Amino acid sequence: MHELAITQGIIAAAVPEAKRHGAKKILEIRLRIGEYSGVFPEYIQEYFNIASKGTLAEGAKLVIEKVPIVIRCNKCNFEGEIPRRKIQCPECGGLDIKLISGREYFVDSLEVE
Repeated sequence: MHELAITQGIIAAAVPEAKRHGAKKILEIRLRIGEYSGVFPEYIQEYFNIASKGTLAEGAKLVIEKVPIVIRCNKCNFEGEIPRRKIQCPECGGLDIKLISGREYFVDSLEVE
């Protein structure tokens, strides 16, 4: 259910920014959501259609780019993408890893009218 709060935050960030630039309508909101963020894009879309009603963002298209999980292994120095289901170094099997990307979620850009 935290996707509702996240969606409201997206709208709360996008609408003032669009107004600041004199926009009459937001046509598209581009988001970057990490595969390990715990955010489900399909719920964001569902809540967005409801939460954006009556705002500059109503009817805007959401474009969601998934950010892959990238790690750095502190044991063998491997750096690269890994699958969500296997959080360990694919080279040495080590678990002493640092997450480089994959947990983030943010508004990347807007297209306005």
